[in-house]
Amino acid sequence: MTDLRAAHQPRKRFGQHFLHERGVIERILLALAPLPGQRIVEIGPGEGALTLPLLARCGQLTAIELDRDLIPRLAAAAHAVGALELIEADVLGVDFHALAAGTPLRVVGNLPYNISTPLLFHLLEHADSIADMHFMLQKEVVDRIVAEPGSRTFGRLSVMVQARAEVEALFKVLPGSFRPPPKVDSAVIRITPKSAAELAGIDFGALARIVRAAFGQRRKTLANALRDIKSPDQLHAAGIDPRLRAEAVPLDGWLRLCSSAAEPVAGVREG
Repeated sequence: MTDLRAAHQPRKRFGQHFLHERGVIERILLALAPLPGQRIVEIGPGEGALTLPLLARCGQLTAIELDRDLIPRLAAAAHAVGALELIEADVLGVDFHALAAGTPLRVVGNLPYNISTPLLFHLLEHADSIADMHFMLQKEVVDRIVAEPGSRTFGRLSVMVQARAEVEALFKVLPGSFRPPPKVDSAVIRITPKSAAELAGIDFGALARIVRAAFGQRRKTLANALRDIKSPDQLHAAGIDPRLRAEAVPLDGWLRLCSSAAEPVAGVREG
């Protein structure tokens, strides 16, 4: 099998930290439980540490890689293992609806930490084409995604991801599992998009704008932070005490505030 590491040096501009720890790879595979015939897409295959075991189990796999120097080596390594479709692209520009072509995708990857948050939002915009996602992320980001109301880590990312998906932190991964080791701990998370029925009636554009405003001034009460967007009466109508701060409002409160049955968002500014 081709040794990809022999000729490639990780690049900071791509946020490359290549996973190599066999035990961690096996735990990811166990969590993913891939089956032949499933449409699996790997983001950032890197040196193929996860790619090749996945391919061996599924027989076919799509991988999205930005570093063009890795493409031919990945293709060579995969040749005797299975059918690997390699897409050379910036994943932030990939249309996952078109990629799915009507078949829900299972998305997996060791995400570059420098684009992890915008990438999560990009993927959630395509959530109706995605069955589930299993990602390696900076542990701090995972903690924020799964945070519960009332905690210091509960914020905009928590609300926006939990509004669209069920989330579960699976396990922590130490820096030594990567080459080169990052300066932070990592963690694996499972994100399962909610059904269309569960999301019906929610204005996610309004939700994004309101949550951005509320958590952008999280030391203020909601009455003050949202004074140009929602009135105290509108907050009361959604079952939210205007005297609360943003981190104290549970997810269902934010969703009620942005449901199609709620009054229009007044004076909301983009940005």
